Amino acid sequence: MLALRIDDTDPTRVVESGEDEILADLTWLGVAWDEGPVRQSERGELYALAAEHALQSGAARRDEDGSVRLPEGTTLLRPDGTATYQLASVADDLDLAITHVIRGSDHRPNLELHRRIARAIGGELPEVIHHGLVLGEDGKKLSKRHGHSSVGQLRDEGFPAQAVRAYLEELGLPEHDVRLDLARLRRLAIDAIAALPDEELAAEAGAPIEVVPALRGARTLVEAREYAAQIADRPSGTPVPEVRPTLARFAELREAAPDRVSHDEARALVRELKAVGGDLRALRLALTGAEKGPELAAVVAALSREEALARAGAAASA
Repeated sequence: MLALRIDDTDPTRVVESGEDEILADLTWLGVAWDEGPVRQSERGELYALAAEHALQSGAARRDEDGSVRLPEGTTLLRPDGTATYQLASVADDLDLAITHVIRGSDHRPNLELHRRIARAIGGELPEVIHHGLVLGEDGKKLSKRHGHSSVGQLRDEGFPAQAVRAYLEELGLPEHDVRLDLARLRRLAIDAIAALPDEELAAEAGAPIEVVPALRGARTLVEAREYAAQIADRPSGTPVPEVRPTLARFAELREAAPDRVSHDEARALVRELKAVGGDLRALRLALTGAEKGPELAAVVAALSREEALARAGAAASA
């Protein structure tokens, strides 16, 4: 059983909408849980009972200000009766019958303390496994300055969930800290986009299904959406008058072809145009308004005959 726990014992550190973002990130990654969310802010009675057990056994003492501490000074309950992270985490581990705790190596210094707390409240800490952290390229903890410090940021940058999950699965539980390998993550993103079913990729890009072949070379979903927009939005008469012969020949070839051409037929058309010295860069500008984008043949295949001729004609007369 997998339990999802929200550590929110300190209200001063609770970020508004933070829990919603956590749930959204986990759902996006395809991580499911059997129980929860279990919010520590709603389990005060459990922590009070745990602290009372520590007091009754002599493993803790109550200070004059009302706080409850272990002999070495670690606070279990604050003066207002709320539990600290240390007590709440251990008490939850015992109450939820957790068998394995997996934490980053930055929590390693808490291990012996948590064992003492577990014994003080009448239990034994479950098995704890520490793994290395994913650091920025500068060897420091990921933060906003790195631009890739959260799952949400990776999603906003257009990395597919399948790519992020595959990257994490490759990392496994590293014994030592590792640096975020953006090159590998980007490679996985390209592979993930290429492997997406047509319907799913069309939905991610907000594009009709016939446009999907033009999106397969995209490096991120953001780029896939940009590719889709190039095909969906007619350029505003991109001026390329010096290459009118290229556009005129393209119009002749496209006029003679079916309303919709296959990818192979579009490639043959582009090859024929190139063979007679056609300016393919100018054709791309005419059809998409951009110098870079999806494979030109994929663009030709995605546009109907009427739309392709209209764009070429507008560019030639601009």
